[in-house]
Amino acid sequence: MDAREMKIKAAEAALAHVEYGMRLGIGTGSTAEEFVRLLAEKVASGFKVEGVPTSERTARLCVELGVPLKSLDELPQLDLTIDGADEVDPALRLIKGGGGALLREKIVAAASTRMIVIADESKLVDTLGAFALPIEVNPFGLTSTRMAIEKAASRLGLTGALTLRQSGDGEFTTDGGHHIIDASFGRIPDAEALSRELNSIPGVVEHGLFINMAALAIIAGPAGARTLQANR
Repeated sequence: MDAREMKIKAAEAALAHVEYGMRLGIGTGSTAEEFVRLLAEKVASGFKVEGVPTSERTARLCVELGVPLKSLDELPQLDLTIDGADEVDPALRLIKGGGGALLREKIVAAASTRMIVIADESKLVDTLGAFALPIEVNPFGLTSTRMAIEKAASRLGLTGALTLRQSGDGEFTTDGGHHIIDASFGRIPDAEALSRELNSIPGVVEHGLFINMAALAIIAGPAGARTLQANR
């Protein structure tokens, strides 16, 4: 089973949690896109849902495949969000934002009664941090914000490169008009403490640590998909 087949298996298992008439948050990334394709097949056969996309990229795919969409202002309370992750630990703490949609992903997940994460088993880790942590920042005062992130990380004993994400010939820009700093800490022993530190920095718009948000993780491997509950 190759990587895409594992993503499809995870998406299939997640689709079983989607009930007729649900208000659904729809995530961003390669695994979430497999979920959208499967959901679209059900919608085409008469299955009713209303989706709120977490990115313009996801919105375009949903429109192309015929999945009905609303804005979060139109559906401010959601039943379920299904989204991918860049890393998942045993407590279902996540690193997200590799695709650059972390702010909208977190807003949509927070507006949902439940969040289910779908991923292949390569995303399972004992401790978060091997994947560089995306930190969404305001372009204004970028140098000051970067310095504040360095100081906050240092207080927690974290070191590593802080790299401004690039796209083409310039800085990567999120759907919200912000930039992303990818923080290569290597290992984050206390994700909650780092979250608090980053939240205290005015220039940080949001960060990719999703803590106490996922209710379930559906992890696909060569033997198929399995469901994990938070070990908190």
